[in-house]
Amino acid sequence: MSGAEVAGVIAAVAFLIIALAVAIIAIRLSGVTKEIKQTVTEVNHTLDTVNGEIKPLTNEIEALLTKSNVLLNDVNGKVAAIDPVFTAIGELGESVSDLNTSTRNLAEKVTSGAKSGAKVTVAAKVGQKAMNLFTKNKDTESKSH
Repeated sequence: MSGAEVAGVIAAVAFLIIALAVAIIAIRLSGVTKEIKQTVTEVNHTLDTVNGEIKPLTNEIEALLTKSNVLLNDVNGKVAAIDPVFTAIGELGESVSDLNTSTRNLAEKVTSGAKSGAKVTVAAKVGQKAMNLFTKNKDTESKSH
């Protein structure tokens, strides 16, 4: 065998190895492609199932949101109707507080007036006694003269 023939055999063997490697890779890629195809089929089936279940669920959620909005509007209306009641209760509380303050002030005035009145009464009694004594002394003096 000459050098060219050996080189040709080496090239043929190298080409055979490359061809076998490409064939092995192609077989493995074929298997991976089949698995990917099965996975995509399963994903499509799952998506179809989810889409089929989402439609009624979406309708139920929309109905629930509508009911929630109606209830919220009803509550807002009732709160608006009750708001003046709370305002009136607050004003009533202020009025009661003002009444308590006025009552305290009146009680203080009456108490201080009673104290002043008691002093005046004592002074009047002392004055009356003094007048009685003065009158008695005058009567006694006029009888003795």
